[in-house]
Amino acid sequence: MAMAPSVQRPRFNPSNSSCVSDVRPLHHDIPSLRNSDSSTLHFRFQSLVSCPADVPLELFEAAVSQLIHHPEYNSTLILRSETISDSDTTIPTSAPCLEGYCPVRNVHRKLLPRRPGRDLGLEQHCTLYAFETGEFAGLPSMLVLTPLVPEGESLPYYHPTVSHLAFRFIPSKITTTSDSASAQPALRIEAIPLPGTPTDPNSRLYRTALALLDTLHRYLWGALTHYQKRVQHDVLVPREIYQDVYLKMRERHKGIVNTWRETTDPLKHVFEDIGIATFLMLFWKDTFTASADLADVKELGDSRWTSWPRPSGGFLDLGCGNGLLTHILSAEGYSGYGIDLRARTSWAHYPDSSQAALKVHALDPTQLISPDSSNNVRQILWEPGVFLIGNHADELTPWLPVLATLTGASGYLSIPCCAWMFDERFTRSSATSGLDFFDNEFLDAATGVVSSEAEDEAAFISSLGMGAEGTHKSQYSAYRIWLARLSRRERLPGDQSIFVDRARRIVEDVVRRGAFKTRTPEGKGPDGAS
Repeated sequence: MAMAPSVQRPRFNPSNSSCVSDVRPLHHDIPSLRNSDSSTLHFRFQSLVSCPADVPLELFEAAVSQLIHHPEYNSTLILRSETISDSDTTIPTSAPCLEGYCPVRNVHRKLLPRRPGRDLGLEQHCTLYAFETGEFAGLPSMLVLTPLVPEGESLPYYHPTVSHLAFRFIPSKITTTSDSASAQPALRIEAIPLPGTPTDPNSRLYRTALALLDTLHRYLWGALTHYQKRVQHDVLVPREIYQDVYLKMRERHKGIVNTWRETTDPLKHVFEDIGIATFLMLFWKDTFTASADLADVKELGDSRWTSWPRPSGGFLDLGCGNGLLTHILSAEGYSGYGIDLRARTSWAHYPDSSQAALKVHALDPTQLISPDSSNNVRQILWEPGVFLIGNHADELTPWLPVLATLTGASGYLSIPCCAWMFDERFTRSSATSGLDFFDNEFLDAATGVVSSEAEDEAAFISSLGMGAEGTHKSQYSAYRIWLARLSRRERLPGDQSIFVDRARRIVEDVVRRGAFKTRTPEGKGPDGAS
């Protein structure tokens, strides 16, 4: 099956059953699927759309496995699928008996909607078929999706209005009624539409089939070229657990959209901050041990997380802006503060508990090496074991790992936006200045040995999951790498005095340059004039 992949994926070149492709002829002479059971003569598949297949048949099963296990990639209305069973021996009676094919595997899955209050879930059989005879006998070459609709119910909106949907790989050497030795292998989507369902090129069913065919074409090329995702997601928090908790959190806080007091888009800010809060809650749950006093926390509705572990020093949201993230965490029973240079309109409309957690405060990181014991605000905010949050914290973004190291924080979350170094805008030419104090040394995480040799750039970037190719194509990617280098050196295991000393040297170097300026708080606040 060796086949040399091209440098670029072949163009997706679809055609419907009435069109002729501008490449080598497709198998339009091959009849649509037919049922081999004479008792169900009404069973008719209709060919919807096809395209050239530029890969060997052996890759078909790997490609359609992506379709089976990740339907959410094809529809924004689907959250994910859950596999109920996967068998190569038990084939359900609802799977069609097709002439010339034999079923070889069946995956019983359940589709979960992204909006369960609007759409219902749906069980579905995903049946793989192979040719019964011939050169390709036994090789999976077709996938048929069969929705299982309970009596009296209808298909949810996110599912095409069909009783069966087939993804078919047609090899070039298949026997046909005409001479097609030069015909190109083809991919074809066929379906049994429900009564009254239009199938013309302007119909929803046709457009859905076209999109699915494009996806399959892309997956096959990925299988041929051994494509691997550049970035690994869901490493710290499992995707399924996150999604389930997020849906609950969304229902609890979606009303904020209707009471939004800022001029910014509530649909963006509200649901984004609900997602960040959900991630933090689950991350803290798996990171910290439960405190003894959590049993006294009042249950909040039907939530399960009032007894979840959390940082012992609470959280500190640096540059909290509209304060929404601080409000959501506070409303869910998490203690902490959000600080910003000025109070926003939203602050006064949150509950009293959330208002008490929002502070007008101008943070000066350069003062942390000699903290002012008379500053009560600083003592309140910097509880031992505090967890730092930097969500679009601008100038404070690079300070997060330094602050975490100097204050003994339990951890931090950084979501960078504008590219800042410690006391100036980030540029590629100045990217090394913030790391000069390392003297090209780094600590090997496996051995704990400090090396005097510079770390291999490609290997480090690969460890970030960003891919070595095109590493510095953008300013922002270079900035993320710079932040990752800084964070990694600050948080490696070993003698923590090494990292504390280096963090202090960063602050001392910033103080020596004298370029860092703390902004003046605006309006009324704990350390700002009215």
